[in-house]
Amino acid sequence: MADAKALKRQKFEAVFAVLRDELLAYLNQEGMPQDAVDWFRRNLEYNVPGGKLNRGLSVVDSVEILKGRPLSEDEYFKAALLGWCIELLQAFFLVSDDMMDQSVTRRGQPCWYRVEGVNYIAINDSFMLEGAIYFLLKKHFRTEPYYVHLLELFHDTTFQTELGQLIDLITAPEDHVDLSKFSLEKHQKIVIYKTAYYSFYLPVALSMYMCGIPHRATDDPYALAQSILIPLGEYFQVQDDFLDFAAPPEVLGKIGTDIVDNKCSWCVNTALALANPAQRKVLDENYGRKDPQAEARVKALYEELGIRDRYAEYEENAYKRILALIEKIPEKPQPKAGEVVLRREVFKVFLDKIYKRQK
Repeated sequence: MADAKALKRQKFEAVFAVLRDELLAYLNQEGMPQDAVDWFRRNLEYNVPGGKLNRGLSVVDSVEILKGRPLSEDEYFKAALLGWCIELLQAFFLVSDDMMDQSVTRRGQPCWYRVEGVNYIAINDSFMLEGAIYFLLKKHFRTEPYYVHLLELFHDTTFQTELGQLIDLITAPEDHVDLSKFSLEKHQKIVIYKTAYYSFYLPVALSMYMCGIPHRATDDPYALAQSILIPLGEYFQVQDDFLDFAAPPEVLGKIGTDIVDNKCSWCVNTALALANPAQRKVLDENYGRKDPQAEARVKALYEELGIRDRYAEYEENAYKRILALIEKIPEKPQPKAGEVVLRREVFKVFLDKIYKRQK
């Protein structure tokens, strides 16, 4: 199993090497100086391929499920290319996000802007990672009937993510704690816009367009997919927030920092909704402080308020709700010859990966 997973990742990473070389060839073709070409190569290699690659790989998986057969070489390349475009988008977000948050490390190495000699050049570097998406889409999909849909989807999703980032930045600045700005409604808005659209809807919608699934005036498959994937993305982020508080660091693979970083997390918003005036005072005095004792007081209050039980209840309800949405898709679709239709399995794969995860 682990071997199959590693091979799948290797095959996907081999496509990155091809795309990187295409981007660098363009710079060379335009007569860019060698140091600029080398800089862009380092930017791409440092920021794009290092993560878990879940978003990118899920495009390939979804295309395979929708087509119901192994992909040809060309189909695999195109699906993987769209997957890498999401990874480029993610890199664009993370490079800029790390500067806004003044983060120190990302994926176990210094954030790009903290690498010697980079600093504010990272702003332009993030723009170049975004620009690379549209260069690759034009080069490989310009003649496809769904090309404009791909462009609109990337543009819309990027703007939605930036809106989520804006609400997050002005609601929970790290240097100014004001819990009166927090609420579960605001948390929901942030996670849907900042995470759910680009991490869940985008990979599936891209695979649907690539498979030629058309929009419909009634029962639009894209609206149906969105109605499942946005709640799924919301559940994923709530789970992430809970694990930041509850999972032991050796299981999570990192030390949770949401409390000391003044994050607008599901845990603090749930605590705020449950707290009596004395408990609220504990939150106001201790949340978002760079102090282990203050963090311990907040964690103790979470335990006192039964956040673990609240989460277990939330998880069960979310799972049932999403399963019911998935069941709106016909179980045994009867596509006409050559036609591709939406399948439950696309969404079940996502849900099964997330449900009851520990890290």
